[in-house]
Amino acid sequence: MDLRHLRYFLAVAEEGHFGRAAQRLHIVQPALSAQIRALEDELGATLFERSTRKVALTDAGRLLVVEAQRTLEQAARAKSLVQRAARGETGVVRIGFVGNALASGRLSNDLAAFHAAWPDVVLELHEMAPAAQQEAILEGRLDIGYCPAFGAAFDARLAVRTVGRWSWEVAMSERHPLAKRRSVSFAAIADEPFIVYAADGGDDAQRAILRQMLGKEPRIAYTMSSTLSALALTAAGLGLAIAPEPVSRIAVPNVVYRKLGSRSPKSELVVINRIEGAWGAIQRYLEMLR
Repeated sequence: MDLRHLRYFLAVAEEGHFGRAAQRLHIVQPALSAQIRALEDELGATLFERSTRKVALTDAGRLLVVEAQRTLEQAARAKSLVQRAARGETGVVRIGFVGNALASGRLSNDLAAFHAAWPDVVLELHEMAPAAQQEAILEGRLDIGYCPAFGAAFDARLAVRTVGRWSWEVAMSERHPLAKRRSVSFAAIADEPFIVYAADGGDDAQRAILRQMLGKEPRIAYTMSSTLSALALTAAGLGLAIAPEPVSRIAVPNVVYRKLGSRSPKSELVVINRIEGAWGAIQRYLEMLR
């Protein structure tokens, strides 16, 4: 018994006549009669009482009408769901992000644009360090990641695209003597203690950026695993911190941000995803970014 048998059966039940049902189905009547007999043989029950004038449902036939309708409706629903998912109209997109993606407004703008175009797709957000995002994407636990490019070595199986580029600024306590200036030179902060962000356990990335800025090995006072914890120590006056320009939009009491010299390197925000395997809603999201 397959869906075709059920469609043929319902056509005969609704028309009450093999000839009219055959016309409706665009097949010849003998073929329809043979299909109904095959269905009856498989079920071991007579579905129609046949006469020269009409065809009437038996008790077994009336029972099958209800089940056949339910089965065909469920099959149609399953087909529609899969087709909509394949077109990217439904499904789930799992997105990893770092604070810079949120502070810059890039992540929220992308989410708003995607939701406006595909409102039935569920968006799952997970705040994750860059290395954790790569691992989760490669293991299939995450679909897309927003992370910084500095100090990162991206797996060859990942597609990487730049979605934002900003200058670095220096954060300091509002009580720091340099806080009175609108901008500071690299020479002015060369001997200051720094609080660096090292989400993945190593401070090599920010240490290298500071080395490039200062032209010497920086004094590292603290290494913190999150931007907010680094800013907390900065607010307490325990050192300076460098941060991409969008982070300056995060209002932290007692913290001020000052611009650095023009030769400051840039901070890039990238989106990463698996090169292969994107389909449906995930593919739609990536197309939106392009």
